[in-house]
Amino acid sequence: MKTLSETWFAEGRIDFELKKYILLAYLQEVNKYFNENKLYPQLADIIFHYNNLVAFRENKKYLQEHFPRKLSGIQLEKLQLLYEKMIDDDELMQELENIIHYAVKKLKGTIQSGTDIYEYVEENITIEPVGLIPIHTHEGYFFLTPGNTHATYVYEYRLSFFEKHDEKYRTIRTLYLDRWMRSIACTYEHIKAELIRRRKELPNPAVYSIESKILFPVDETLLPVAKRSLVKYISVAA
Repeated sequence: MKTLSETWFAEGRIDFELKKYILLAYLQEVNKYFNENKLYPQLADIIFHYNNLVAFRENKKYLQEHFPRKLSGIQLEKLQLLYEKMIDDDELMQELENIIHYAVKKLKGTIQSGTDIYEYVEENITIEPVGLIPIHTHEGYFFLTPGNTHATYVYEYRLSFFEKHDEKYRTIRTLYLDRWMRSIACTYEHIKAELIRRRKELPNPAVYSIESKILFPVDETLLPVAKRSLVKYISVAA
């Protein structure tokens, strides 16, 4: 997939037509994946670039404040020199502002397309507990079943907390374990019992089934949406 660097809009020649061509080639590639209902990592990447441009437009020192781990010292030095040059070059400043204005609008439209797909996937997901759920739900398993298939993907999950700007957030880490083919004899309850028997480290796990009514790509779409949906489901239940 074609990618953009973190500072693509300010690298090399600051020319509107050139940057427009670079951006449209990138968005064409992103939309190709979206047309196949493949969301990740494309959606996360395009949201990053959108936020990057908005931050640049609002605060020219954003690089040091927001992305100290993403950019090297050489990149920062190059952009700082660019800022100094822009102060004395109204034409260059206007060209860069035109690039950013155009790019923000185009990125926002593509993000909306990805968001629409995300919400459609989310609306077609159902989450149910498998058996009794223990008091502690910060770790356990979930069974992911795409569409009307008998294939069930089994994952171990672990929730953790972190604080940012006086707000608490939950994150989820997952580990793919196996794929089971469900049948009359091999139900969700049977898979849960087998996991408990085989994996002694979780003797009383929280277990959930996550099913989608429609067949979506598992790794690129269904799994990322299912993980976020499970975090919300557990948070509300708690």
